[in-house]
Amino acid sequence: MTAAPPHSRPGIDKGNLALRVGTALVFAVFFFTLLWFGAEPWAKAVFLVLLALALVMGVHELTAMGRKLGHKPSLAAGTLAGWGFLLHFYLIAPDGTEPLPLWAVLAGASIVIHFGALLFERDLDSALTSQAITWMGALYMGLGTGFMMKLFMVSNSTLSNPGGRLILALFLITWMGDTTAYFVGSTLGRHKLAPRVSPKKTWEGAGGNLAGNVLAAFVIRALVCTQWTVVDAVAIGILLGVAGLLGDLAESTWKRSAGVKDSNMGGIAIPGHGGMLDRLDSLAFAAPVFYAYVHFVHLLN
Repeated sequence: MTAAPPHSRPGIDKGNLALRVGTALVFAVFFFTLLWFGAEPWAKAVFLVLLALALVMGVHELTAMGRKLGHKPSLAAGTLAGWGFLLHFYLIAPDGTEPLPLWAVLAGASIVIHFGALLFERDLDSALTSQAITWMGALYMGLGTGFMMKLFMVSNSTLSNPGGRLILALFLITWMGDTTAYFVGSTLGRHKLAPRVSPKKTWEGAGGNLAGNVLAAFVIRALVCTQWTVVDAVAIGILLGVAGLLGDLAESTWKRSAGVKDSNMGGIAIPGHGGMLDRLDSLAFAAPVFYAYVHFVHLLN
């Protein structure tokens, strides 16, 4: 078999692309319907449940990778702690009152993760690394989904349904970047971005990613978040693009260390999309950055 030239392009997997598009369309119908009714309390509760389920799947995948490496992270403790962070953001009142303060979540998570290990884990040889991985799962998924929830709960805007608009902006801008990165990288990619971490990622794909982010931000500015300025669109597009790319590379390092291709490791998968971490890696990094921008620049909360 002839070896592929060093700068050969992988091309587009048409079979997988069709499956990815089909799954995305099914999700889009439900997702856009939910956002349309985003101002309703039931819509926020449904979104909370969806994020809670996504959190469980993400923590499960991180736990599975940790166990593959010989550690013993706790799925139950990581999930409970992650849910605490998610619930903290859901319960914050419009005036800033916190029925479940962040310090209480951190204290509760510490008790669950550390003292839970003392009570239920017989072998403590890997206690340090196991509890560290448990904490990472709780923080990564808890804060990632928590800031998505916080964006959906935003209410102090002159526009109707501001939370639904912001979540639409977050997902559309981030996913448009992922999509353009895939097509540009598959057709034009020649220079490896991080070959030790993700051999298929290229600088050309990263450029396509940022271009797609900024383009999507301008679409959002024109149709959804009409109060944004040109500076807002450019800044948000670039910030979410860089944050999303870093999130993608971070998750790739975890998969590389565990020696797996997909984060679900052959378990529950989203058809054509791999595991939950494969779908949320960019969003988990982009959501806090996006909230920080709209909070400090536009004073939304």
